[in-house]
Amino acid sequence: MTHVDVLVVGAGISGIGAAYHLRDQRPDTSFMVLENQSDFGGTWRTHTYPGIRSDSDLYTFGYRFKPWVGDPIATAEQILTYVGEVIDDNDLDRFIRYNHQIVTASWSRDTALWTLEVVETDAGGVGETTHVFTAKFLWMCQGYFRHSEGYTPEWDGFDDYEGTVVHPQLWPDDLDYSGKRVVVIGSGATAATLIPAMVDTAEHVTMLQRSPTYFRVAKNANELADTLRDLDIDEAWIHEIVRREIVKNGALFAQISAEQPEFVKEELFAAISEIMGDDYDLSPHFTPSYRPWRQRIAFVPDGDLFHAIKGGKASVVTDNIERFTPRGILLESGTELEADIIITATGFDLNVLGDIRFTIDGEPLNFHDTITYRGSMFTGIPNMVWVFGYFRASWTLKADLIGDFAACSTTWMICAPPS
Repeated sequence: MTHVDVLVVGAGISGIGAAYHLRDQRPDTSFMVLENQSDFGGTWRTHTYPGIRSDSDLYTFGYRFKPWVGDPIATAEQILTYVGEVIDDNDLDRFIRYNHQIVTASWSRDTALWTLEVVETDAGGVGETTHVFTAKFLWMCQGYFRHSEGYTPEWDGFDDYEGTVVHPQLWPDDLDYSGKRVVVIGSGATAATLIPAMVDTAEHVTMLQRSPTYFRVAKNANELADTLRDLDIDEAWIHEIVRREIVKNGALFAQISAEQPEFVKEELFAAISEIMGDDYDLSPHFTPSYRPWRQRIAFVPDGDLFHAIKGGKASVVTDNIERFTPRGILLESGTELEADIIITATGFDLNVLGDIRFTIDGEPLNFHDTITYRGSMFTGIPNMVWVFGYFRASWTLKADLIGDFAACSTTWMICAPPS
């Protein structure tokens, strides 16, 4: 049995941030980070599909304590390098245990401790060893979706299709799409990333969507940051100043979207039309039925998706799927989309707190019976915080705030005697 003051669950961007805050704000607190994958990175380790990149700027998606010095929209490789530097710079690797899958987490009021049953797999994924960890405080940074599989709807005739079906979350390293006809189901950030990355190799890529998405088109650059760098301002200052500007502008954009939705629509559509041309009809494929920000707006850096469409290497179809056929997809309109490869960019398979079985004093825990406090704690669940980022701003902005809150909370939670 291994005991620490704090157990951090997950070594993605939230978990590594939590480890930093513990080292920085509570240097005398013992802690450990448990990660079920073989390395750090979370989302950015799981997803390896072509073009994988952030859809939030790295000035705010990055940590407040480590300046971002690259382009605002970054590749997964760049993000992993950035997080790896945080680990190296702060000697965090010695606190991380990889290939550790938590099975159960049990709280006891008698001992004021969490007890975790954890299964460790060896590097080859063959052998397993069961461990028991105890902790006074649990810091949940495991994210909100299953890394083992993505969400794929049930379609009629799915098994009839004779081509290759791929979910972006489980991208095969050996997938050859050169000269192939590809259909991407979905029109969110994943589709907007995949399509421009594939068009130079594939014969043609079709984005099949049920309904349109709002896209925001802009250069992958930050003028304020570039200006400050030209003036030789320190990178730490640039990082903080640019973060504040982005947060302020993001809040203003959300406010204007609610108060003046038609104006925001015109601005979004104008940026697309600048690439596609004024004679291109946006209504069937790029005009959603809802106002901006009722759903997340996908950012398209440098308009690469629309350049691919304008160049004829990609196209958009807005329709519903009737069924899969041996050759592709039959739509409700009667059109059949023939494809060699179908990519189901249909989202994540959501879960609650990593599929861990929680109990409180021996009783199974039902999270739907709880109420959240500050979006990070739950009624009736002692000594635990849960990191869940923002909807209209970068995830890590809230992860950093929860880092402060949790570090402060542990000051008395791990020192208080059992009640």
